[in-house]
Amino acid sequence: MSNLLRWSASDIADPVRRFLEGESGSWLRVEEYRDGGSMVVKAEVPGINPEKDVDITLSGDELQIHVRHEEKSEHKDKRGYRSEFRYGTFSRTVKLPAAVTEQDVNASYTDGILEVRIPMPEQSEKQSRKIPVSRGGTSWTGTETSTGPTETR
Repeated sequence: MSNLLRWSASDIADPVRRFLEGESGSWLRVEEYRDGGSMVVKAEVPGINPEKDVDITLSGDELQIHVRHEEKSEHKDKRGYRSEFRYGTFSRTVKLPAAVTEQDVNASYTDGILEVRIPMPEQSEKQSRKIPVSRGGTSWTGTETSTGPTETR
């Protein structure tokens, strides 16, 4: 097991590396899919205040989601008082297929589910064109006549 941790980061997929190093609790699990012309990223993060506990930033073609979670509970009874608390930060960076503008990204939080919608820019179909290949200073167009190949100078 210790030999696995000596491999470079590029040798092990990021989630596997984090699990082996004991960081599995610090990354946010997300679901990514396309819905029409949008990319949708969903994360289950119950019990948070989205206005205070969530930061979503866009940097080039990367969407970064940071969530802070704090949970406190108190128990009082005849035998005494007990309080418990848990807290942590979770983050995830999602690579987008293309750069988008910040104003186009929408986020919502409903029933413990954070949803980020990113409209994907229209990608025009790549037009193909024939590229001439030069031969000894002349350009070959790929057409022949009865007298031989046509040369372009």
